[in-house]
Order: sequence, then structure tokens, then C-alpha cells
Amino acid sequence: MLRLFPCVTILGPRQCAESTLVRDSLAATAGRRAFHLFDLERPSDAARLAANAEEDLDLLQQRPGIICIDELQRMPALLTSLRVLIDDPRRRARYVILGSASFEVVKGVSESLAGRTGSLDLTPFLASEGGADSAPKREVLWSRGGYPPSYLARNETDSYRWRENYIRTFLERDLPALGLSLPAATLHRFWTMLAHVHGGILNASELAAGLSVSSPTIARYLDILEGTFMIRRLPPRWENIGKRLVKAPKVYLRDSGLLHALLGIAPATDLRSHPKVGPSFEGWVIEQVLGALALAGESPRPYFWRTHSGAEVDLLIELRGRVLPIEIKMGAEPQVTRGFKECMIDLKLPRGFILHGGAHAFPLSPSVRALPVSLLADPASFRAALLRAPSRSK
Repeated sequence: MLRLFPCVTILGPRQCAESTLVRDSLAATAGRRAFHLFDLERPSDAARLAANAEEDLDLLQQRPGIICIDELQRMPALLTSLRVLIDDPRRRARYVILGSASFEVVKGVSESLAGRTGSLDLTPFLASEGGADSAPKREVLWSRGGYPPSYLARNETDSYRWRENYIRTFLERDLPALGLSLPAATLHRFWTMLAHVHGGILNASELAAGLSVSSPTIARYLDILEGTFMIRRLPPRWENIGKRLVKAPKVYLRDSGLLHALLGIAPATDLRSHPKVGPSFEGWVIEQVLGALALAGESPRPYFWRTHSGAEVDLLIELRGRVLPIEIKMGAEPQVTRGFKECMIDLKLPRGFILHGGAHAFPLSPSVRALPVSLLADPASFRAALLRAPSRSK
């Protein structure tokens, strides 16, 4: 991206290791003398840039190298100065912007740096990154989630405690700073309510009644949680096919480890016997699918499909002009459901997939293929499996 753009914006949730990625990779690539980091959470760096940002950056931009500004959402006004510096014909440096509150940074970037920056979204560990190439390791990644301190903790107890502390810090410090004025206890109850409807249709009116606030207030809170990468609102795909289709989004907590902490699934609890195990696995696989395709260089558009009569497909993705239906099953012996067949017929889809918890890929019909979840650990192979031409029926 730095070869294509004078500036690259890297966004991700707090503690997903954006700063570590930049320090460990870009610093080594650029060379120690050519890499300059401003961390706006460090008072000295924030004061330095607030006092005279243009002069400081102007001195650096005349040297070849990379200038990195971390936690830019704490000083969004700096984007105006960056635009001037990027357009300076004397510029020899390139810029990397890091942020953990995407809705603030994206708005500023789109207004100030349009056409000047490329964007990358950084997730917590995915199956291909966390060494989850075996069933036990995938189980740990699913149970603990992908945040590095949680996934790499010495034991389950330490991982759970880290996630509890992360939730508390996020509720008490980060969300109030972003405009959620509710007390921390109420915010925790709101987040827990979202955990209990994880994988279900979003009903803002019910959430509003539970918190005694208005539906527009709930919508604003959801915008903030989505903008900070905590939740995903999966939109429905609906077309004029002569059937009543669900038009409200589904809601997922994006990190399975945080979901399990909010649900109280402690280390001693058997995750697979918990009532929310199905939605938890479904949400985890959806994040793995989208993350694997992003690592493979794709930008899929995700949806789900559901009729009012109950026919449903967990995930529809638009990929290279195709619409691909994907059903998610924990078991190793998946079957093609009536709803899956109905979706393929109604939308005239020639090929579909079922991701399952077994170890092998195999055809379920000429147009439907079962793929193991383990394939997600190899993004290139997973993409190739999705884009392979369908078999011809006899």
C-alpha cells in the first residue's frame, strides 16, 4: 500500500496490535533512522504535535522514510496539516496513520485525505495468523478470541481475566470518550444484552425498552460499537422475488472471546454445552471467512438471507461478481437444508457451500460442496475453493 499511496491508514480495535505490527515490520523495513513514531497517547508526543505539528512534520518529511502517527483519533485536526504536508512537492517521506475508533478517523480521512491514502483494516488473530492449523488450536482461538493478550495467555484463567479487564476498561474509559454518556454499569448491561442476541435479528425497540432510552439513542450506541470494531451488523440481502424477506440486520459481537466473557462462559464452563454455542460458532466462522478473504486480497460484501417463513442462509457473500451462499455447521456430517435449497433456487445461484467442523471437503450435490473450517487457515486455498467452477451434473 505504501508503494501505491503516500499515506496508509490502518484501523482496528484497541489491543489488536496495530502498533506492534508497525514497529516490528515497518521499522525494520525503513531502517531505524528513517522510521519516526508519534504516539498520541504519550503526552509528550501529543503536546509536541499540538504545539507545532507542521514544523515538526516538515522537518521529518524532507528525509526519506516513514512517519507513523498512532491513535490519530485523539487529534483529528492533525489531518488538515497532513494533507498540506502530503501535497508538498519537497516531501520525501510516507505516512502511516493508526487508529482504533474508525468512524472518527474514516470521516476525517474521507474529508481531508481523499485520494491520498489507502486503508487497511486490522483484525485480532485469524485462523491463519494464530497458528490455528489444528483442531485443538482452533478451539482455543474460538474460545479465547483473537486479541493477542487473550489468545497467548498462559492459561484459560489468565485469558478470561484479561478479557474481563478489557471490557471494563472499554466501558469505563473508551466508550464515554466517544459520546456514550450512560453509566458504566448500564453500558455493561447494554453490551451483555447484545451478547444474548448475538446471531439474532436486531430489534432496536426491544433494546431501547430494556435500557429506557429511545430507539435513535440505541442506533447511535450501535454506530459507536460498530465503529470501534466491537460488533458487526450483518445486512440482509433482499430482492423482489415474490416472497416476504426479513429486512432488519443481524447483530454479532466480532470477537468470540469477548462474547464468551460477556455471557459468563468462564474457563471451567464447557463451551460446547452452552446454549449460545451455535450462534457463537456461527459468528466466529463469519469473521474468519471475511478475514481470510481479506488476507487473500479480496473485498467481499457480506449479507444473510431469511424469509418470514423461516428459510435462512447464514452468510451470502458478493465476490468478484458472484453471489455465494454459505451455511455454517458445527458437526462433521452436514446436510443441505430446505432453506439453503430455497435460497439457491430463488436467487438462481449455481453454487453453494457448507462450512463444517469435520476434516474433509466433499460434494453434497452437483451444486453444493462441503468445506472444512480448517480450510480457513489457508486463505489462498479457501478463496480458490469458493471460486472454482461448479461441477456439471449428469
